[in-house]
Amino acid sequence: MTIYNNILDLIGETPIIKASRLDTGLCELFIKLESQNPGGSIKDRIGLNMIEEAEAAGKIKPGDTLVEGTAGNTGLALALVAAQKGYRLILVIPDKMSREKISNLKAMGAEVVLTRSDVAKGHPDYYQDYAKRIAEQTENAYFINQFGNPSNPSAHEKTTGPEIWRQMDGRLDAIVLGVGSSGTVTGLSRYFATTSPDLQLVLADPEGSILAEYINEGNLSEKSFSWLVEGIGEDFLPTISDFTRVSKAYSISDRESFTVGRELLMKEGILAGSSSGTLLAAALKYCREQTEPKRVLTFACDTGNKYLSKMYNDLWLRDLGFLDTEQFGDLRDLIARPVSDHETITVLADEPLANAYKRMKLYDVSQLPVLDKHGGIVGIIDESDILLAVVNDKNSFEHLVESAMVTDLKTVDISAPVTDLIPLFEQGYVAIVKHDDQFLGLITRLDLLNYLRRSSALT
Repeated sequence: MTIYNNILDLIGETPIIKASRLDTGLCELFIKLESQNPGGSIKDRIGLNMIEEAEAAGKIKPGDTLVEGTAGNTGLALALVAAQKGYRLILVIPDKMSREKISNLKAMGAEVVLTRSDVAKGHPDYYQDYAKRIAEQTENAYFINQFGNPSNPSAHEKTTGPEIWRQMDGRLDAIVLGVGSSGTVTGLSRYFATTSPDLQLVLADPEGSILAEYINEGNLSEKSFSWLVEGIGEDFLPTISDFTRVSKAYSISDRESFTVGRELLMKEGILAGSSSGTLLAAALKYCREQTEPKRVLTFACDTGNKYLSKMYNDLWLRDLGFLDTEQFGDLRDLIARPVSDHETITVLADEPLANAYKRMKLYDVSQLPVLDKHGGIVGIIDESDILLAVVNDKNSFEHLVESAMVTDLKTVDISAPVTDLIPLFEQGYVAIVKHDDQFLGLITRLDLLNYLRRSSALT
């Protein structure tokens, strides 16, 4: 086995796997595992190329500051390369980014600036405009500008395209891909324009992005809508974009992206991110529409390790209404962590306060139902209860939960109307849902908000 001298030498030459358990109709579907790059995504290719071509042109030198606006993976790629080459890196990222990515970026030494994800280009808080402004105001700073940097598509023209063609032995009919900065589509268009002019490029686009409408109808909308899938979809045409060889586009909902992405893990064993779910959903639609066999390729754009708190989190999906669960038509539909599903995080009255604190931290909850040894609810304990119990004596963490819990409980029956919850919340209580004296779970203010948001999305 080859021994490499630097982590950057591992970028590229990613494997391709043939889907074997997905319904691909008459087609063969191949998935290029860009998740196997050292930074975990296809963006490693452009991160390396944009920095190295800027170095070759004399635009930057080690010690300078690199600045970029990114929805995630380009930032991780730049952080990987910048750390190895000795650059300071400032990244401006939208606030819809997963916490795993943010933690990863900070651990790699990048300085992270969060901004709004609900504003469009031209707004001062739009992540690209914000990043450009920081670069202009920072000494010895260079704005990477992946959306207008010709070194972005050249990375795919030089590496990704030739790899695919070689690995597929020159036998490929279509590629299904997504567009963020548009480097992949532009680079592959240039490469295959001469190598295989008949190869079809198909776009997978999140619902809310303007690109699918532009490809299919030729209409460039000035209004986009928000979407949850990270890294792909746009509200403008990047200056480096070239869509002339893209023949068809599919608009894929967030729900379908997450569902198909999880199906990819279950059926093919590939842990990929949300944009990969969008690409796979579009690729499957394309394959199933074909009336003759074709060889089709798409990408696992990045690893799903960055989305464990989102698309692989049942609670997150349930709050959004993306996870199909049994509906009862009563207050059970509002309980985020039902006792019946063994998801309620609890603590026993005779456990130490330290256990309650650790459980809150581990599961990211602010209160716990307190149970007796028979499983009956006897109290509630929240962060403020623990704080008041231990603030004057650090040894108080060893005191029992029953010494600090609140026993003035407010219960509601599952048949109660939703409006009955409001007076409880106004008094500072959490609603304890019971039926025939059986504890079913808690409903918090946030649970009610999530329920109302789900209900409005369905109307």
